[in-house]
Amino acid sequence: MPNPNMTSRVENERTLVLERTFNAPPALVYKAYSNAEHLKHWWGPRGWNVTYCKVDFRPGGVWHYCMKCVDKNQGSYFGMESWGKAIYKDMVAPKKISYTDFFSDAEGNSNMEMPSTDVDVEFVDIGGKTKMITRGLYATKEALKTVMDMGMLEGISQTWDRLEEHLATMK
Repeated sequence: MPNPNMTSRVENERTLVLERTFNAPPALVYKAYSNAEHLKHWWGPRGWNVTYCKVDFRPGGVWHYCMKCVDKNQGSYFGMESWGKAIYKDMVAPKKISYTDFFSDAEGNSNMEMPSTDVDVEFVDIGGKTKMITRGLYATKEALKTVMDMGMLEGISQTWDRLEEHLATMK
């Protein structure tokens, strides 16, 4: 079910653009997106908890994390772990963060069987609120289709709902 708070579109067959406005200033949203102590409270869809989160927030630094399904109502996903790794490319506080996102294992080895994503996250100040715009570039349109078929839009929508809830606790 589409979330009315988030818009999505595909550009050039390989770039997924997502937008949502958060009721918090850019500096706060940027902080929530760049700090392990905050990321572990909101990253991932509902029913998934971050059980491991290490962030080295600098160009060339790595964000390595694990999400675990703790919701028995999610059937075969219950108990499953999903590891990910991002390698930061650039950041300009509180305006943007760029990184390459990979599926990984617990040791941080990238899973090259799964699509990686070049991600640019922009934080735009709109009168004390933040319009967050993410652009995820995939190597091929088939790679984008793979992650879309995995339910990525629903997962990101739930993740951003959790971010909105966490931002309210940070004020």
